Amino acid sequence: MNKEAGGLSTVQDVEALADQLSHIADELHQRIMQEIQQDRSKPPSATRQAALRALFDHELVLRQRANGLYADAASLIVTSLGKPQRHLAELTAAAAEKIRKIAVIKDLAGLVAGVVALAGAAATGQPAPIILALEKIKHQVEALDAHKVNKSA
Repeated sequence: MNKEAGGLSTVQDVEALADQLSHIADELHQRIMQEIQQDRSKPPSATRQAALRALFDHELVLRQRANGLYADAASLIVTSLGKPQRHLAELTAAAAEKIRKIAVIKDLAGLVAGVVALAGAAATGQPAPIILALEKIKHQVEALDAHKVNKSA
């Protein structure tokens, strides 16, 4: 089947998404560690601690879901997604890059929640939740880009 016919339509496509989710989890872990190391001279606020714990929980969920996708790739092929694999790859790569560069931890949380939603949706093998999750990530990335443009203007 042609890769452009529809994302997640082959075992390799599902495994590629699992690879991207693992990469995003790696980027998230690096970001969490940077946040922890930032200013060790004073204890972090309760809000900051809660945010970092939530991000760490998201990292673990992403790793678990990626592992599940690897294990179940053959049964999770989605033939009617209607989005090319290239679109999924570009969107998840953009999310990984944003996670690495986002300055404000609360902005990071929204994007990571979208990626976690995609990971869960992919595990269903159903097109509708996957498309909704992709749209959430797309809108979050666009909002972050707009926020960045507005701040520099």
